[in-house]
Parts: sequence; C-alpha cells; structure tokens
Amino acid sequence: MLLEGKTGLILGVANKRSIAWGIAKACAREGARLALTYQGERLKENVDELSKDLKEPILYPCDVSRDEDIAALAASVKADLGHLDFVVHSVAFAQREELTGEFLNTSREGYRIAQDISSYSLTAVSRAMAPLMEGRAGSIVTLSYLGGERVVPHYNVMGVAKAALEMSVRYLAADLGPKGIRVNAISAGPIKTLAAAGIGDFGKIFRFVEKNAPLRRNVSTEEVGNVAAFFLSDLSSGITGEVTYVDAGFSTTTPGLADEA
Repeated sequence: MLLEGKTGLILGVANKRSIAWGIAKACAREGARLALTYQGERLKENVDELSKDLKEPILYPCDVSRDEDIAALAASVKADLGHLDFVVHSVAFAQREELTGEFLNTSREGYRIAQDISSYSLTAVSRAMAPLMEGRAGSIVTLSYLGGERVVPHYNVMGVAKAALEMSVRYLAADLGPKGIRVNAISAGPIKTLAAAGIGDFGKIFRFVEKNAPLRRNVSTEEVGNVAAFFLSDLSSGITGEVTYVDAGFSTTTPGLADEA
C-alpha cells in the first residue's frame, strides 16, 4: 500500500471518466484518505455519488478562479484533516469557441480564462496548501498534455496554457523544494473525458494516437492513476520538477512515418 497513512486533496473530479477520478481510485486503493473538491451544485451530485466508493472521504466546494474559495478550502482542510501529504491538481478550462478553428483568432478574454484556470490555479493552490505539507515530504502533481509542447489541431489556447503550466511546475519545484515539497506533472495521452469532448475533432486525434503510438493503443485513466500514485508516494522521493509522459509512447515517435517505410 504505497500511500498507507497519507492524506491527500484531489481537485478536478467531474465524473467517472475524469482523470482525477482515475487518480482518486488509485490513491484510495493504495491506502490514502482523500478529500475531493467540486465546482458548483451541478457537479456536487456526481462527486458525492463517486465518493461513496472511498473510505471516509470529505468533499469541499472550490472554484479555483476565486482566491477566496482557495483560501476557504485551505482553512477547511486544516480544520478537518490537520495536514496534507499530497495534492492533485487536475483542473483545466477553455471556452469552447477557443478550441475550434485557428489559434490566431484567440480572444483576449478567452486567453485570460484559459491561463487563469488551467495554469495560474496550480500556483494559487500550491501556495495555499504548502503550509499544510511542510515537514511531511509533500508531493504535488498536476496534469498536462502534449499540446503544451507541440501543435495539436484545435487545442489552441489550451496548449499555451499547458506550456505555462509545465514551466510553473519547474518554478514551483524550485521554490518548494527547500520545504521538502515536490512538484511534478503527468502529460497524459488523449482520454475521452468531459473536457476532451470540447476539443474540435478530438475523435480524430484519439484514433490517430491509437494507430501511431508504439503500444498501438491509447491509455486509460487507471494507468494515469497508477503513475500518479507513484509520484505521490515515497517511492518517487528523489523526483521533482519533471513532466512524465503516460501516453503509450506517442510522444517519442514521428507519427505516420512507419506507414511510409
């Protein structure tokens, strides 16, 4: 049980297909006690139903675009749990109209929203939760995607936000390392989540990766969850500031070249 005796906070569970839920299941399996967040009453019912499969879960509301919500979350966690051993940040959002067509047409407001929720929120959450992890060999994990490194059709402003997120991981790792807190990112392959449904031609991307990845398949939320459990455990105590790909090897290849050989 990699996480026996550890307490963690997971942000971003929306439904049973969420990567955050795959991570929550892996952490619970490995013995962790979990707190989950939800945004708004619409998602509360989903998270509440899913949490019934966990041991003594605690649910908190949190809109990461509001500093007061993050502060209230930190205060509630401190009052109810006393400390944290890890935090999972699986939060991203861009307006649907920004995820079709060309990046060139990104609006100023669309850019701001994507950066605020998908990137800056990691810094805001880390700053608020760090005091609860000091002296406990804490670990923070966030979720990225290959579109933050390479151009992926229609990923557009979200790709720019993921690039900022990955750089934030490195700066946060440098700042929090002296406090004994590690910060890493998992760059997951395409998975059919609620968020992915908003990306134009996502099905085409999903099939292309399945055809061209070395393993000739896509990955599951369970596989991402297993890697996250490793990063949240003491087995990864010497790793920080890294972006690790869990994408069936797709990021290592030149897609389609094998068909021309």
